[in-house]
Amino acid sequence: MIKYNKEAEKFIFTQNKATAIRLYNAIKKIPAGDIKKLRGTHNPTLYRLRVGNFRVIYYYPEQDQITIVRIDNRGDVYKNL
Repeated sequence: MIKYNKEAEKFIFTQNKATAIRLYNAIKKIPAGDIKKLRGTHNPTLYRLRVGNFRVIYYYPEQDQITIVRIDNRGDVYKNL
């Protein structure tokens, strides 16, 4: 199951239709794709998914659940994590 943070949902809704579909399709395919574990002292451990110039930040709070924390352009997504 995939849960979206309010901020992440808002970002997707502000994108054009083609970009929003591309983001949703990439998120549905997690753990496939260009994924890396973020370094630093994050609790819980955060991961990022690269979708073109966008980055999706997420974590696994439970075994069968993915929580999308943030989606933004590649230069802005890491600020204030």
